[in-house]
Amino acid sequence: MLNRKTIRLLALFLWAAGLPCVCAQATRVEGTIRDATGAVIAAASVVLNSGSYHVAATTDAAGHFLFPGVPSTSGTLEIRREGFSPVRQSWNAGPGAIVSLEIVMQPALASEEVTVSAARTEVRLSETPGSTILLTSTDVTATPALRVDDVLRQVPGFSLFRRSDSRTANASNQGVSLRGLGGTAASRALVLEDGLPLVDAFGGWVYWDRVPRASLANVEVFRGGASNLYGSDALGGVVQFMTRQPERPAFTLETSYGNERTPDLSFWTGMRIGPWDLSLASEMFRTDGYVIVPTWQRGKVDTPANSEDATVDFTIGHQLGEKGRIFGRGSFYTEFRNNGTPIQTNETRMGEGAIGLDQQFGSSDSLTFRAYGQVQGYDQRFSSIAANRNSESLTDLQHVPEQVVGGAGQWTHFLGKHQTLIAGMDVMEVIGASDEQLFTVGTHTRNNASGGRQRILGWFGEDLVRFNNWTIILAGRFDDWNNFNASSICTPVSGTCTASPSALYPSRSDFAFSPRLSVLRTLSRNISVTGSMYRAFRAPTLNELYRSFRVANVLTLNNPFLNAERLTGAEAGVNLTTLERKLDVRGTFFWSDIVDPVQNVTINPTSSPVLRQKENLGRIRSRGVELDGVVHVSRDIQLSAGYEFTAADVVNYTVPPGEVSLLGKNVAEVPRNVFTWEARYWNPSRIMLSVQGRFVGNQFDDDQNLYPLGRFYTMDLQIGRNLTRNVEVFAAAENITDERYNVANTPTATGSLFNVGPPLLYRVGLRLNFPREKQ
Repeated sequence: MLNRKTIRLLALFLWAAGLPCVCAQATRVEGTIRDATGAVIAAASVVLNSGSYHVAATTDAAGHFLFPGVPSTSGTLEIRREGFSPVRQSWNAGPGAIVSLEIVMQPALASEEVTVSAARTEVRLSETPGSTILLTSTDVTATPALRVDDVLRQVPGFSLFRRSDSRTANASNQGVSLRGLGGTAASRALVLEDGLPLVDAFGGWVYWDRVPRASLANVEVFRGGASNLYGSDALGGVVQFMTRQPERPAFTLETSYGNERTPDLSFWTGMRIGPWDLSLASEMFRTDGYVIVPTWQRGKVDTPANSEDATVDFTIGHQLGEKGRIFGRGSFYTEFRNNGTPIQTNETRMGEGAIGLDQQFGSSDSLTFRAYGQVQGYDQRFSSIAANRNSESLTDLQHVPEQVVGGAGQWTHFLGKHQTLIAGMDVMEVIGASDEQLFTVGTHTRNNASGGRQRILGWFGEDLVRFNNWTIILAGRFDDWNNFNASSICTPVSGTCTASPSALYPSRSDFAFSPRLSVLRTLSRNISVTGSMYRAFRAPTLNELYRSFRVANVLTLNNPFLNAERLTGAEAGVNLTTLERKLDVRGTFFWSDIVDPVQNVTINPTSSPVLRQKENLGRIRSRGVELDGVVHVSRDIQLSAGYEFTAADVVNYTVPPGEVSLLGKNVAEVPRNVFTWEARYWNPSRIMLSVQGRFVGNQFDDDQNLYPLGRFYTMDLQIGRNLTRNVEVFAAAENITDERYNVANTPTATGSLFNVGPPLLYRVGLRLNFPREKQ
């Protein structure tokens, strides 16, 4: 028989043993997420936080989420879904209780999205005193266009040289322009991928296909001079591709097959393993293409212009504590193009490596660092085509080797809650040459080797202040650019050199200061006004300085004595949000003057081939208006449109002896009117439908305004549906009206030769997402 003391000890033991049972009782947290109309929201990200405990989930097709075993009785939920404002909700419960929540998400303003390109730090669109367009991953997916440069054509003011695209155009025709600054082979806007430059350092053009579509998180387009932070190339703005960062094991694939025997495959996969993160992205494309010369001008030498390319990108990263990350990236790209005749082809092979560091110190300071190196080989063949286009002969075999190294560092300091200070520097050096074997009527007559080195070093600083409904950005940058070791050497083979056999060009250097002042004033919850003044510059590329090229019957000569382009600009705008946050409208007036713009100037219009040369004009002026708007009719329905009017003219020009005055002429390759629109119904569980239209006004293909391209209007369409939560089928068509618009108009001995854009292009495809990405 148990005594009283034993009974008390046993009772105490049983009571103590029961404690863990009570403590271990878990809380069940569940709920449903809806929009303002009561419709459920699928694929929303839900993160539960409770002290050191964190867990994530995604809502199912019924908008429901569940956390069955939460080892605490209180915490917060963070809910995010693209197209909606983030929600933070607290919850409390007794031990072992069930928490059931009904959460309503409101449509997000476009202005609530965050961009980094405008200020080199995160800034909400509503606080960006400049013209910025943000394309989300859903925007990119909903665009019927296959190539990323065609996706960007929905942004008014974005254009490539000669209305070309990366599907069939020669690489040297893929320089980008914004805001009517005119197009040549070299870009007048900077293109970045995660802060690393994509603009070719030698030629200034862009290999758009280096960026796999499946890897894109978003695309930012900042219009207006940005040399204050980015230096040369950012004369007209910045285009930045932001790629996905792995948070958990994920895989995304898009593949399609279209007419003209056009297969395409793009995928991205990534994962985290402890402090390590890994991602791999690739894209492969080929097309049989189409004949770019219109039927009535074709001859026996005209064959389809086509291309094939492949890119692969591997990134490995490692977390440094809770606030740092170091990463390494390697990529390889190759392409081959037939440019419309049997002889005319070009080929590129490129390898690049990069390392980076992102480190935060405390709550006020952060440091970013990037370094990269690139090796590239570019080969091209040129020909002379008979007047009847029934025969051609080789004129030039060109090889362009290129090596690039560069790096950048940036320090960011948050001075209290209302001020951010940024300071940094970057450097880039390129070595490039143009090694040519020249032919006359099929006979190898001489060799020519020309090239040099270019180094650009810049220091920049920025002060960003936000207080009492004001956002003020004051920034400036000093750039020092140098050209050296430049030469041109001609070696006769079976002929003679037309000029001096060798020339050693003197080293050249120049200095540029690029300031910018931007101000945004929020007048009310719905209206804000902006204004900016800035200077920008662009150094001539090695391609412009030392490489000549031929397109059809036009030979464009290099010019080793070009000066840098210098831009002075100003803009003013208004942003409006109304209709209960469903309508966003932005309007901007801009004005830009460029001194010493580099243009292809006609020297001898009657020679064969027609002779042009890169020259500095006196001054061109571009002024106009941008309008952008989006209406969120409902959670699934969106209407958007954009318009740009640009008047770009030559306002100062000293006529060289024997040449035609260009004073008052329109700047080549700049249309006065561009209008785009999109209507979208995007509900993956039902149907995904998007229709886009684009109108481009007349523009001239030459400096003397003798060869117009005319205006055109095209429409694109995409329709798709989910088969399962992770599998989607779609069909897309570009140029559904089969509008054969002109992309080039070049002089010939008998008149002019046109090149036309693509016909109707259609494809069917499949998308896989594991786990399902937010749509």
